[in-house]
Amino acid sequence: MKPALLFLTQRIPYPPIKGEKIRPLQMLRHLREIYDVHLGTLVDDPRDMEHIPTIRALCTSAHFGVIDRRLAKLTCLRGLLTGEPLSVTFYHDRGLAAWIGDAIDRVKPVAIVVCSSNMAPYVLDRHGTERVCLVDLADVDSEKWRAYAKQGGRVMRWVHRREWRKTAALEARIARECTWSTFVSNEEAALFRTMHPGAADRIRAISNGVDHAYFDPALPTAAPYDSGRRNYVFTGTMDYPPNADAVTWFATAILPEVQRTAPDAQFHIVGSSPAPAVAALARYPGVFVTGRVPDVRPYLAHATAAVAPMRIARGIQNKVLEAMAMARTVILTDDALEGIRAVPSEEVVVANTSDAFAQACLVPPDIRIGLAARQRVVSDYSWPALLTAFDPLLAP
Repeated sequence: MKPALLFLTQRIPYPPIKGEKIRPLQMLRHLREIYDVHLGTLVDDPRDMEHIPTIRALCTSAHFGVIDRRLAKLTCLRGLLTGEPLSVTFYHDRGLAAWIGDAIDRVKPVAIVVCSSNMAPYVLDRHGTERVCLVDLADVDSEKWRAYAKQGGRVMRWVHRREWRKTAALEARIARECTWSTFVSNEEAALFRTMHPGAADRIRAISNGVDHAYFDPALPTAAPYDSGRRNYVFTGTMDYPPNADAVTWFATAILPEVQRTAPDAQFHIVGSSPAPAVAALARYPGVFVTGRVPDVRPYLAHATAAVAPMRIARGIQNKVLEAMAMARTVILTDDALEGIRAVPSEEVVVANTSDAFAQACLVPPDIRIGLAARQRVVSDYSWPALLTAFDPLLAP
């Protein structure tokens, strides 16, 4: 009989269409080979309800709390009274909290794995010192909120400053009280060590990977757009502010420069939940906003180039790894390249200004860059090899 492990993640880790689902799904698949996994998670998109049986089949037991996003946006404001981060109160569910308490008492897990700081309060007061508690923070979220606090109107800057301070306090508690804190890149781990030097020896970097057998350019796909034109593709969850900022910059500042030389150029924004500002970009010539699609691979397979013009970024960008796996030329900023071992001008193309980005888009794609990019992810970013780094951390 395998030892029991409690695994918590803020969103049901399926379908694997965004980073906060992809990494927990791969972790779950790995950990179930070693442990009887008891999963506590939340469903905040009605379309994901159909995937509950898929995830339940991977677990010894599971609880799926349901969140109404519109209601949660209102009820999370109680954090202003309790002093908690609003992102924590958004993901609080009484049913899940009760299930977690019961699971800890009933199955007596030898380890608890928590994905994201938002879920840590569920166990911080009850995990006990007799078991391993690992929080996979992935990125230093407080720094993301600090970046947001420099943008927007006065009210939102105040909200983001508050979220920055409260999230930083929660991260400090995680560093102090939990056995391990893990991140997706050496850069994020190093930053967290400078912020919490007392926990430096309990902070680790475990990189994201990519399923390169799934993201394989040799698999046949039909073009979802006119492949005779120049097609630039961005993939990602489109209510995520850094993604929204990236596509807005490309659509309004970079694409028009490209179109002056190449009038046929098109930009495809591919991803779920486009924010109103993102949806509005479809009014620009040559800009298409798809919303959620069943498969991003056709969009990447037939792209002139994948683009990642990130001006706010933390950790590793899955969109970059996936495009590299598809042997596409990826044009990106330094921020989007953070944590990825790819050689500029040989495996990716780096551009940090709108003019440089537009010029890079106009250069004919070099098939050698795409092939080198795929080789890089095949050799360095295989999920099974990377995830074994969790094993010694979780050993009792």
